[in-house]
Amino acid sequence: MSLESSLAAMSLATPSPEGVLSTKTLVFKPKTAKTATPIPIIVVALTETQTPGGAIAKAAGFKEPRLAKDDLIVEFFGCTAKEFSIANLTDAHSEGKIKLVVDSKIVEGDKAAELEFVCQTGKLVLTTETLLSYFKSTGIEIIATDFSAEAAAPTVAVPKTVAAVDAKLDDAKLIGITVDKELDFSSWYQQILTKGEMLDYYDVSGCYIMRPASYAVWEQIQEWFNKKIKALGVQNAYFPMFVSSKVLEREKDHIEGFAPEVAWVTRAGSSELEEPIAIRPTSETVMYPYYAKWIRSHRDLPLKLNQWNSVVRWEFKHPQPFLRTREFLWQEGHTAHLTYEEANEEVLQILDYYSGIYEELLAVPVVKGKKTEKEKFAGGLYTTTCEGYIPTTGRGIQGATSHCLGQNFSKMFNITVESPEGPDKPKINVWQNSWGLSTRVIGVMVMIHSDNKGLVIPPRVSQNQVVIIPVGITAKTTKEEEDSIYAACKKLEARLRASDVRVIADYRNNYSPGWKFSDWELKGLPVRLELGPKDLKNNSVLAVRRDNGQKVSISLDEVETKVPEVLEDIQASLFANAKAKFDSHRVIVNEWKDFVPTLNKKNVILAPWCGVEECEDDIKDASSKKDDGEEEEVDEKAPSMGAKSLCIPFEQPELAPGQKCVKCDKAAINYCMFGRSY
Repeated sequence: MSLESSLAAMSLATPSPEGVLSTKTLVFKPKTAKTATPIPIIVVALTETQTPGGAIAKAAGFKEPRLAKDDLIVEFFGCTAKEFSIANLTDAHSEGKIKLVVDSKIVEGDKAAELEFVCQTGKLVLTTETLLSYFKSTGIEIIATDFSAEAAAPTVAVPKTVAAVDAKLDDAKLIGITVDKELDFSSWYQQILTKGEMLDYYDVSGCYIMRPASYAVWEQIQEWFNKKIKALGVQNAYFPMFVSSKVLEREKDHIEGFAPEVAWVTRAGSSELEEPIAIRPTSETVMYPYYAKWIRSHRDLPLKLNQWNSVVRWEFKHPQPFLRTREFLWQEGHTAHLTYEEANEEVLQILDYYSGIYEELLAVPVVKGKKTEKEKFAGGLYTTTCEGYIPTTGRGIQGATSHCLGQNFSKMFNITVESPEGPDKPKINVWQNSWGLSTRVIGVMVMIHSDNKGLVIPPRVSQNQVVIIPVGITAKTTKEEEDSIYAACKKLEARLRASDVRVIADYRNNYSPGWKFSDWELKGLPVRLELGPKDLKNNSVLAVRRDNGQKVSISLDEVETKVPEVLEDIQASLFANAKAKFDSHRVIVNEWKDFVPTLNKKNVILAPWCGVEECEDDIKDASSKKDDGEEEEVDEKAPSMGAKSLCIPFEQPELAPGQKCVKCDKAAINYCMFGRSY
């Protein structure tokens, strides 16, 4: 059996043969400048061999290697640390893309010796000769290292950084989240999503599993938005995910905007396709050939279709769950109109709906505005946007976009109608719009509201709004008392459900009430209702709010009215708090000397701007440098650390007479919102 076949057949079911040497395979990340791409260090050694960091650093030629986190391993190898094995090393990692450090006891030992490799997905036994032959076939240089000799030399322990130590939470074992949101935002975000059961990692890098709690949020958005757009005459449809290269390349500006992200299907089984087929990054070129077929007369207008689907954008920037993923869910609306006025009216109407999704459902404040020419949708006439703000990082984030495509696509795809004025008049190219909102909204919601105890989910989109927990049951509680408590909880559950409250009860008797409290706080349920013997005697139930921990006693006679009131108050409070943070960090800056210092205080900036693209580029470039002219240290998870233009807000401060652009000497034409951005 070939090594590749053996790797594919790895199985935990087979026992280890006698005399087999146990091994370990570890992935390290060296100390790397924030602006540089890290080079993983793979260490393959006998399990008995001590592999100190100093020896690894010396062998690989890097400083301070640390065990790599899952995000780095997923990015480079498409699996987690527990799933990683030598099978993940291929010729794609040759030419210095990784460092392979191998125990000299393996390299210089008996070539017939059998080695056992184990990971979460299985195990494999192979000879040393086969292993080294496999490494050689990948083209990866083997760095043989005598760890025992290195270990004999004295080493100096490297203390952990103060920031890393401080980021740990003292009571992390109790509440589940082990790092502080303000001190290690990236790790906090990953833990919030996985421990809060919003998503799980998938074995394809950049792709994630949406678990029921997150998909329920998406369903609430779908239900709300469908009602709105159907009232405008929009109909839902579905088009295939595949698009031929011939069709995709018909619109040059459009394809150039997406070219680096388009994923292509080139094979079917063992056969090469005659023509590669793209997986849609968006559906303009998929749908519009059929718009040209269906639209024959001005009486066929407007045509308004929307589809709920997934798209693929195979970008190689650092993936972030919900925010930057290779496959994501969204809705995309595509409409055709007779006149610009009709198209323009719809663009702004849809943008208002997007604002409603953020502010009314997710309790997230946004700024509505228009994108600059540089940032608008490729091939479109203009783009409107909802822009959000993440207080912890001080960065803006694009929430949703509504585009007027003008007549560009209708000219490319020959979507024309006879003039209403008569057949003697020239044919009219239709005016088109496209608009989309994706599951990115879930990530924005989580980042803004959640805390060190776990998720905080606004009541209007939470899968369950209320959890009922029986309390006060002890060893001294009689069977009758226990039965009465459970019966009261079930009755309360039924009453709330009948009142359209999404409620769940936790009757697990193998966990204490305190453990359940922490578990449901971690999952972000808006309200916890505690019901015990004392509450029954008082004909009341104790309600505990997830957003601020406040407790209030509610009469059992009033739960149908009081619980919904508490939920609405939580919804309003979450929005008010988020809006206060956004408003206080949206700062007007009129002079360049104040721009970068204000930006560095986690603000987005409203600045007078001339509207010239070269100046826009200059602002982004200049703001990526510190005040002393040095390059700003770039967080490896941040696509852009310079201040890019976010939008030209519809609500504008008044320009002073003779106001100059914040960066150049040209006259300002409006205020533009700039910020570091995801």
